[in-house]
Amino acid sequence: MSSVIEDRIRELGFEVPEVAAAVAAYVPALREGDYVYTSGQLPFVAGKLPVTGKVGNGEGQVSAEKAEEMAQLCALNALAAVRGLVGSLDKVAQVVKVTAFVASDPEFTGQPGVANGASVFLGRVFGDSGIHARSAVGVSVLPLDAPVEVEFIFRVTD
Repeated sequence: MSSVIEDRIRELGFEVPEVAAAVAAYVPALREGDYVYTSGQLPFVAGKLPVTGKVGNGEGQVSAEKAEEMAQLCALNALAAVRGLVGSLDKVAQVVKVTAFVASDPEFTGQPGVANGASVFLGRVFGDSGIHARSAVGVSVLPLDAPVEVEFIFRVTD
């Protein structure tokens, strides 16, 4: 059966991946009533992180633009987790909340721009239903030295 949302994602040039395996003792997503809460999603592609390290402007650091791309991958991985739990992304009625964690050099203050990678992508995918509340937080380190980790809350219907 065709999914309107997955068709839109393909039109944007992406495919929803398989659900990323958990790297510790947790589940990728959990449903409570009409809400799906994802665990923090890393920017895995085929089980690997495309880049690692701190986000900043220095030599050897992950650029803000690259980190923004990584946040978009986190959103794709979250959509995989939601689809795996509820069966279809067409059941997403609203993106409620996005929380982005950015492994930041102490001088880097562009966390909101990095988080836009997830936010703008979700807006393109879900339209008005992609409008959400958001936090963007700089942290010293993330699991596996990922530059970005993002968690999501979605409201779904049956």
